[in-house]
Amino acid sequence: MSTDKTTTPAEDHVVENPEAAKAAVTVVDPRLLVREQGLKGYVTEFKRKMKAGDLGSIPVVIGLLIIWAIFTSLNSNFLTAGNFSDMSIAMVGTGMIAVGIVFVLLLGEIDLSVGSVSGVAGATFAVLSVTHGMNEVLALVLAVLTGTVAGAIHGFIFARIGVPAFAVTLAGLLFWQGFMLQILGSNGTINLDSEGLVVKLTSYYFSDVAAAYGLAVVATAGYFLTAYFDNRRREAAGVPSRPLNEIIVRTVLLAILAFAVAIVFNQYKGLPLAVVIFLAVLVITDFVLRRTAYGRKVYALGGSVEASRRAGINVELIRISVFAIAGTFAAIGGLFVASKIASANQGAGTGEFLMNVIAAAVIGGTSLFGGRGRTWDALLGVMVIISITYGLALEGIASPVQYMITGGVLLATVVIDAVTRKTQKTAGRA
Repeated sequence: MSTDKTTTPAEDHVVENPEAAKAAVTVVDPRLLVREQGLKGYVTEFKRKMKAGDLGSIPVVIGLLIIWAIFTSLNSNFLTAGNFSDMSIAMVGTGMIAVGIVFVLLLGEIDLSVGSVSGVAGATFAVLSVTHGMNEVLALVLAVLTGTVAGAIHGFIFARIGVPAFAVTLAGLLFWQGFMLQILGSNGTINLDSEGLVVKLTSYYFSDVAAAYGLAVVATAGYFLTAYFDNRRREAAGVPSRPLNEIIVRTVLLAILAFAVAIVFNQYKGLPLAVVIFLAVLVITDFVLRRTAYGRKVYALGGSVEASRRAGINVELIRISVFAIAGTFAAIGGLFVASKIASANQGAGTGEFLMNVIAAAVIGGTSLFGGRGRTWDALLGVMVIISITYGLALEGIASPVQYMITGGVLLATVVIDAVTRKTQKTAGRA
């Protein structure tokens, strides 16, 4: 189900807001517009999106480029290969958890427990593998399942009992934080094996230059083939499709970006394993949300709970599963955080960590009001946050200022989201 909400013919007969109906923008499939008008079609479609407040990821990308330009002008080391590689690895832990938050936000809900759950996962792995000598693979699986169970419990209380998600997950935040402190014991810190499985998640690099270039080739070819065959299916079904030349242009732009990143990675230690895993997760979760019946149900539920229920969607099951997914990714992210510092400690998942995770999803473009967003938003959002953090750290700016700047960026994003939603409603598209 598309996140782009348009009025249906049946809805046109019931005009609840005459002024909004009068100002409504006629929605035309952009693929058809481009095929009929060529370059003029792109301009027309861009103007329509501007009027309807449907800017997508454009503001985030522009903002990220501005941030990079500012910090690069202040410190030439900001976008060096070493710093870029470090930022890429640092963003994976937060980004993984943000992917789960995207699922929750698509329902129009919130999960405040993910920070504590991530800490529990790291502590669980450390206790099982280090303290009790359990096989690392089994300990890792159990640690991830800990997050899944925690999320499912939150979802069950929310969906079946009816307690607001905010209250349930706030209680979860406190409970799981206490649970983490309990299992870590009085010492409070357990160091991980520097050559162990979890530590290698962020310390391992594919040093062969062919790895980074190979990933760039796979990403570019994968995008082209997906877009091409999707167009073929649309043409066979008799619905509008993108022109082949547009697909080629998009593929070339992606190739330039992918190979530029590959060159930067190869100038340092090579392609980080953590980045490969994160990109794989983004591709898989994006496919689930946009290409499967389950994903369409998640979007539908975020659009309207009552309409989804009348359409036969099992609302309770979807809600429970989404919170279980959020818990799972919180656990995975927690393991990456533990990997980065090679230990599990009492500070994991606390402080500003939770806010950064939620901010990453929202800044990336996922709506707080539900029904709009993609897991790729987590990547964009976490890139903004990590860029600000590293940029300010290079300048020696204190943490309080970092908090204020990140808070300001988040507020600006939420304001844009609210204005966009209001604009779309005025344009008859919400």
